[in-house]
Amino acid sequence: MRLRNIPGANEAVAASPYCIQNAAEHRGQWHAFFENDHPIHIEIGMGKGRFLMALAQKNPQINYIGIERYTSVLLRAVEKLNIYIEENESTLPNIRFICMDAQDIANVFAENEVDRIYLNFSDPWPKARHSRRRLTSLDFFARYDKVLVQDGQVEFKTDNRDLFDFSVESLGESETWGISECTYDLHHDEIMNVGNIMTEYEEKFSSMDHPICKLIAKRRCLL
Repeated sequence: MRLRNIPGANEAVAASPYCIQNAAEHRGQWHAFFENDHPIHIEIGMGKGRFLMALAQKNPQINYIGIERYTSVLLRAVEKLNIYIEENESTLPNIRFICMDAQDIANVFAENEVDRIYLNFSDPWPKARHSRRRLTSLDFFARYDKVLVQDGQVEFKTDNRDLFDFSVESLGESETWGISECTYDLHHDEIMNVGNIMTEYEEKFSSMDHPICKLIAKRRCLL
């Protein structure tokens, strides 16, 4: 699906103090950037930012970085954050955004610099020839492996059963990563649904009675 270009999106994202320009310059220095030693959690494909903003409000002791490839999408998160700041007359110092391709995360984050990665309703790339582009492919987990701390984890949610099955199978083939928790119906799972924060897509698909799947991946040495 081709995204609609929003006039002025590039300029608005570049001007926002919450959008980090030249992010690679901070590689290995993200704790210094936030001026604390709090854990760093990132969401890849953050969309309009609802999920990440809710986490940032709930957990001020964690630093959150949202990654989105398209400025036309990231602009919505910027607007949402600006509204929050205006309505609450306060900032969210523990959240920042980066416009970038997820393939480049190892160029932006150093080894052992990220504590958790969230993947929510990622592009399924349904054609077999595009499987390596899926954010839960072994190619991407190799990238995550380069930036996550030893006990770091990846949390993945989707309503796309084919993508979820692919993800489960891929992790089953990995020598490094495995699944610590898994459900095919998150909202009816009494354990995994505790504290769940819904994304915009999750709320939409759930209202249509689409089961939401979720898995948590960790290094096999910790399973």
